[in-house]
Amino acid sequence: MSGGVVFQAVSKRYGGVTAVDGVDFEIAAGTLVTLLGPSGCGKTTTLRLIAGLEQASSGRIFIDGIDVTAKSPGERDVSMVFQSYALFPHLKVLDNVCYGLRSSGVGRARAAEQARATLNLVGLTGLEDRLPSELSGGQQQRVALARAMVLEPRVLLFDEPLSNLDASLRRHVRDEIRALQQSLGLTVVYVTHDQAEALAISDRIIVMNNAGIAQDGTPRELYETPADRFVAKFMGEASILPVTVEAIDGDTATVCLGAITLELPRRGLGTGAGALAIRPHSARLFAGPPESNTLRGTIRRAVYGGDHMEYDVTIDGFSDSLFVVDTNVVTPFAASAPVGIALTSVGVALLPRATS
Repeated sequence: MSGGVVFQAVSKRYGGVTAVDGVDFEIAAGTLVTLLGPSGCGKTTTLRLIAGLEQASSGRIFIDGIDVTAKSPGERDVSMVFQSYALFPHLKVLDNVCYGLRSSGVGRARAAEQARATLNLVGLTGLEDRLPSELSGGQQQRVALARAMVLEPRVLLFDEPLSNLDASLRRHVRDEIRALQQSLGLTVVYVTHDQAEALAISDRIIVMNNAGIAQDGTPRELYETPADRFVAKFMGEASILPVTVEAIDGDTATVCLGAITLELPRRGLGTGAGALAIRPHSARLFAGPPESNTLRGTIRRAVYGGDHMEYDVTIDGFSDSLFVVDTNVVTPFAASAPVGIALTSVGVALLPRATS
């Protein structure tokens, strides 16, 4: 089950509408890469281009080093797990998993043997004779996964695979998919609009926006060093505040945010106006008199979140507010309370394209 995927300047147009616009990327064999983005960004079209369910208007697509741009879905050796599972309701679990093998000419006994082995891999041994209607949502998802895996494809594709599951099941099934991918060395391309899901499951994330790639990197890179405002806000909550880059020393920038001075990676910026992305856990709120290298503000809104508090904080001298998550639920700040604001060095980043 080895294979990698390469896109070279791939575009897909529907009449006058461009769904994918000159996209380039490379997915290494044995990795799980997520295509992440809002509705209409091009991620599902990109997945369908890999599968051969859509044909590229221009550019080239390679799977395991083979140019498959003009090949049909059946010639690409890929399998897809659909959002709706697409199980045959009248077929039992074993027959659902056997279906692709039997359609490919594999004998009944051999197909059943391979299907049982794959069902064992996904933890469904003993459920072979049940109908899909007799399974939970999580079990149906695993049947769909087994049906795709049993064909031993070069690339396994997932289209929003957890969207039909209850919240309590999503984490469990997500972790199962990741564990199977790693243990079997599968090449997986995974589409979702859920940022937390993408961060938890991926080796790399390709963030898409407006039919192109906004940023491509590891989960940590995208979260801690977003390329622009869109990625900063899409990859979890982020407050974007104006700053002044006072000085540059090599790769380090001296940045002023009101009374706070920070030393941060310059990310290609020169001196002058800039923008700072601040993650919710990167700000520390405190009561009492001002401290050095801090700001002052007022709690505009306080929300109890069970194991944390969420605050919207109005900052003195700024028109922009700050969103802060605090784990102190024992002695929370009340709405309208004055607070001090300090910043940590983690989760605070200059945006290299400040105006985007």
